[in-house]
Amino acid sequence: MHSTPFMDTPDLKHPDLYINRELSLLEFNRRVLAQARSPHVPLLERLRYLCISSTNLDEFFEIRVAGLKQKAELGAVHSGPDNTSPQESLKAIHRVVKPLVEEQYRLLNEELIPQLEEVDIRFIRRNDWTPKQDAWLREYFEESLLPVLSPLGLDPAHPFPHILNKSLNFIISLEGKDAFGRRGGFAVVQAPRALPRLIQLPPEEKGNGPHDYVFLSSVIHAYVDELFPGMKVTGCYQFRVTRNSDLFVDEEEIDDLLRAVEGELASRRTGAVVRLEVSHDCPETMQQFLLKTFQLSEIDMYPVNGPVNLNRLLAVCDLADRPELTFPSFTPGLPSKLGAGGSIFELLTRQDLLLHHPFESFLPVIDFLNQAARDPQVVAIKQTLYRTGPNSAVVNALVKAAEAGKEVTVVIELRARFDEAENIALANRLQAAGAHVVYGVVGFKTHAKMILVVRRNGRGLRSFVHIGTGNYHPRTARLYTDYGLFSGNRELGEDVQQVFGQLTSLGKVSRLNRLLQSPFTLHDAMLKKIAREAENAGKGRPARIIIKVNSLTEPQVIQALYRASMAGVRIELVVRGICCLRPGIPGVSENIRVRSVIGRFLEHTRVFYFQNDDNPEVYCASADWMERNFFRRVETAFPVTGKRLRERLINELEYYLKDNTQAWLLQSDGRYLQAQPAGDEPPFSAQHALLEKLAET
Repeated sequence: MHSTPFMDTPDLKHPDLYINRELSLLEFNRRVLAQARSPHVPLLERLRYLCISSTNLDEFFEIRVAGLKQKAELGAVHSGPDNTSPQESLKAIHRVVKPLVEEQYRLLNEELIPQLEEVDIRFIRRNDWTPKQDAWLREYFEESLLPVLSPLGLDPAHPFPHILNKSLNFIISLEGKDAFGRRGGFAVVQAPRALPRLIQLPPEEKGNGPHDYVFLSSVIHAYVDELFPGMKVTGCYQFRVTRNSDLFVDEEEIDDLLRAVEGELASRRTGAVVRLEVSHDCPETMQQFLLKTFQLSEIDMYPVNGPVNLNRLLAVCDLADRPELTFPSFTPGLPSKLGAGGSIFELLTRQDLLLHHPFESFLPVIDFLNQAARDPQVVAIKQTLYRTGPNSAVVNALVKAAEAGKEVTVVIELRARFDEAENIALANRLQAAGAHVVYGVVGFKTHAKMILVVRRNGRGLRSFVHIGTGNYHPRTARLYTDYGLFSGNRELGEDVQQVFGQLTSLGKVSRLNRLLQSPFTLHDAMLKKIAREAENAGKGRPARIIIKVNSLTEPQVIQALYRASMAGVRIELVVRGICCLRPGIPGVSENIRVRSVIGRFLEHTRVFYFQNDDNPEVYCASADWMERNFFRRVETAFPVTGKRLRERLINELEYYLKDNTQAWLLQSDGRYLQAQPAGDEPPFSAQHALLEKLAET
């Protein structure tokens, strides 16, 4: 990268001005893993962060690496504004991921397992089993495992079996002859998904602790010889493969999106293999055999010193039931105006209401729907659903409304990644209840978060809306930070009605009053607002931009931010994950600061602040600043116009800019350094401050 300042007219498309998207995403995962190392995080939460880092890597390979491999096979020469070829990216990914994986297992083996043992949560290794434990586990193997395991010898009559995506498997070497006189070689044992990956030793048995666990892989390894009677097992090594899991639906060639997605879900288990994880002590000959079998190269293989799927350790957090080793519990706050149990519609005729989850409760959203379902004056409910979770209270309310004879229309995004099967099931349930279900617009994912309730008001009708930054998912509303706005504003209601009409019908939408929408107005509006700040700065007027998003990758927006920085605009970006913009480059971005906040909750709010010559504009949105969100999704950004609510949003943004304990500061070279209190500055955590301000702790 350039170490000298750019000239007066820098080329803002120069590859040196952009951080590689994949490497930026891996940096995010490195920050997540840092939480697992932190002594300030409760012990079981540290284990949880380790599991999350493992899950993140799985998805990274299933989607990002799989896509790069496809591009490389097609001969693509570059894959983004940083002008890195897919082949170069794949090599760089391996250089970063290999030590990252090594650190995951070092952390597990050298820190977390010993520290958990100190508080009586033990993972008992094979070499440490007592005779009683050995006898109990052998009986468990014979009764619960042996009947469901299918050892598969490999020879011309037994080809290598199909290996399911992310499943636990063992490659085994054998000596001797079987009953048919066949000589030993290699065999494969697959562990069915239904089997628990952690087995708890009975606490009531003498010698066992209250929370003693054994890995399933250890049990299979210990008694694997029983699967091959008369043969000698000379080696047994666990392995796991990761497959391309991105669904492909040719929307131009289908007439039923639901059936097409159902058909594609099966392919997720059989997609091309993109990664091999194998036990670190697996001999070279067996490693090479597996690589050849899956048509992979050395950079696709990751040796691991422990269970191949760290995510399965997450079960310990629930099994152990040790609240003193987790984050302190809290009760989400409830605005006093909602505490009396009155009609939310009457409240919204007088004022807007803004909620910040999880610090404030998600229950008002469910109450909003339940009141609408019961209210005889409500004639119609419309809602978008992207992720909702099983047995959702949101869906239950919509079903009640439909069964009560109200006009219920639901726009379900069937292609919400890894939630497709659940969304298909809820679509069928809603249709059975009498709701109208549509799947959005072909070619565009519906990512907007909107509810519209139409209610009789005297002789006419009045609309009430809820618009948010996050999904209508009660569980993640306890884990993700999101804003939701309730409003009875007429113009906002008209806008939401028009967007629903666009999603469910045909025809063009007239100009919206307040909402900005992708793929039509949002991108252009952001460019104009950034340019306006640059113009104000050039005239000596107050000019400042604060943007909080999950990802920032779109080149035109990045270039606009560079131009604003060059004009003297003070720009502060809070970007949780991927950030392709390079801050602090002399002559280009020295007025831009980028930080990422990683804490107890997953930062998910999208907020856009423009100082606008001291007449501030603040928007919340469902959209990140990525190409897909601007051009290939239906998204909404809504203004928060009331002075009180707007000032609240700005103050809460300032919390994140003030954070000096959970914030990470992006450097020009793509590295992140953790923020530290300066001098006598007291420690400050944005999430902790919001808990104290809004929740009941």
